[in-house]
Amino acid sequence: MEARERKGYAWAILAGVTAALAAISAKLFTSQFVRFSMVILFNATMWGCYVNSLKALSSLQATVTNFATNFLFSGLAGFFLFEEALSFQWFAGALLIIIGVLVLSRSSIERKESID
Repeated sequence: MEARERKGYAWAILAGVTAALAAISAKLFTSQFVRFSMVILFNATMWGCYVNSLKALSSLQATVTNFATNFLFSGLAGFFLFEEALSFQWFAGALLIIIGVLVLSRSSIERKESID
């Protein structure tokens, strides 16, 4: 994996984390002004990170990586911050999402290399 692609994945992961932080802040803060301000701030940051990830990755790689990171980070934050239960199905789904991200990323990379 080249440096440009690594940066793209870093941006996509950061986009997923900031998207999860938007949802977490909506649930965490009691003041409506602070809640909406944080959601807007994190969503604007997420879009900036996502756009940067699209400069280095295909839209499929950026979107799936963003989604998977958001899903995992939101679930873990729910467990640790809000004491929500995570069932076996959640872990099975998370594992399938991670496997799907890896399969899609590798097939997209292999297809790109065969075209070049």
